[in-house]
Amino acid sequence: LSSKLAAEYAYNLYVIDNARGYHLGHITDFSEVGVQALDDLTLEVRLEHPAPYFLQLLDHTSALPVHPQTIERHGAIDQRDNNWAQPRSYVGNGPFTLEKWDIGESILVNKSQHYWDRSTVMLEAIVFYPVENQLTEERMFRSGQLHVSSGVAIPYVEVYLEKRPDLIQIAPYLGTYYYELNVKAPPLDNLRVRRALLLATDRLSITQAITKAQQKTAYSFTPPSMPGYKPPVSKENHYNPALARRLLAEAGYPQGVGFPTLRLLYNTNADHRTIAVAVQAMWKQNLGIDVELDNQEWKVYLSSRNNGEHQIARAGWVADYVDPSNFLEVLSSSSGNNRSNWLNPEYDQLVAQAKQSWDAATRNRLFASAEQLMLAETPIIPIYHYTSKRLLRRSVVGWQRNALDYQRYKDIHLLDNPSPEAVKERAKRQAEADAKVAADADTEDQATESAPQ
Repeated sequence: LSSKLAAEYAYNLYVIDNARGYHLGHITDFSEVGVQALDDLTLEVRLEHPAPYFLQLLDHTSALPVHPQTIERHGAIDQRDNNWAQPRSYVGNGPFTLEKWDIGESILVNKSQHYWDRSTVMLEAIVFYPVENQLTEERMFRSGQLHVSSGVAIPYVEVYLEKRPDLIQIAPYLGTYYYELNVKAPPLDNLRVRRALLLATDRLSITQAITKAQQKTAYSFTPPSMPGYKPPVSKENHYNPALARRLLAEAGYPQGVGFPTLRLLYNTNADHRTIAVAVQAMWKQNLGIDVELDNQEWKVYLSSRNNGEHQIARAGWVADYVDPSNFLEVLSSSSGNNRSNWLNPEYDQLVAQAKQSWDAATRNRLFASAEQLMLAETPIIPIYHYTSKRLLRRSVVGWQRNALDYQRYKDIHLLDNPSPEAVKERAKRQAEADAKVAADADTEDQATESAPQ
């Protein structure tokens, strides 16, 4: 919460009493913030308002404990460039220790000899490779360099589903792929222009003809599979090129005449480019406008977005905890992740009121009102709701399917030469997990279909 850290996720902790005031500098004495150690084993947290999601919030990285003495040996505890998190100096409380970190090459973690439950940890070490190019990652998997991939490039999804379904894993994932519109950058400061771009984007064809990994077309920011919440889905936000052309004409650009070339920013990734090229063609065909694709490496891309040096940027948001607030707060005025420059006091108030309510029906009604307002103002264009997709060797046991794609590495182990029985047992358990996921998804779909639109 120290302002010196400039932590993007500081707002995640605003639910704690006086946390916002301390982060913004209105309060300078941290003892006034609602956190204190009652003794060596007891932490008390006092909330500013009711927060049914608070225990889930503690799973997020912004709430994980660190070791102050270790940090202070390398500098101030709120020093942003403090170099404490390095091999052999990093101190954590997990089942693995940081052994080696070669920037851009690999990260090696070893089984901790001090972990409280070390007797149950079966892996001796894990090597993580920071591979940006998923085509390269697939080759590494195919050659035996990887047990697990972080994703599957679009060209390989159908190939593995058809020829090696035993090596690909696809599961529902609480996340949304979207385009972020900088509402301060002309001509995107015009609502009619933003609405025209939204309505001219055939998102159904993107999920059906391009991504093909069971993603759901997005007509809301919050995924429809969010437990207990039904995001507002209006036909006014569906693909409608005729209305899009009319709105663009009303904005002063009939058939796109006189419309400036837009710049669409995306970080280096073959899948992002494939989708951007498709959207570029849709806007050209439906609106008669030109779009320049701007591919930037990750750090440069982040800098461009953070500094507002973009018109349209590819973006994605994956749930940090399971609650609508985690998505809808992204676009609030206080969010360090809101780079659309869209600010709306009414929206902020609705989200704040929803977060402070214990009553589920009231919370959902307020969240839905806020999301409906935001979608009407169109600071973003939702494209699809994610699925997690990865390549996974048959020797990997214990890899979990869940909505947050969260893995407990202490529960994972390898079978050197999996027997047919072991493979069959794993396939059975995977089928049972798939059936449960499918049943849950069907229940959500039925509820969504029956909900008032």
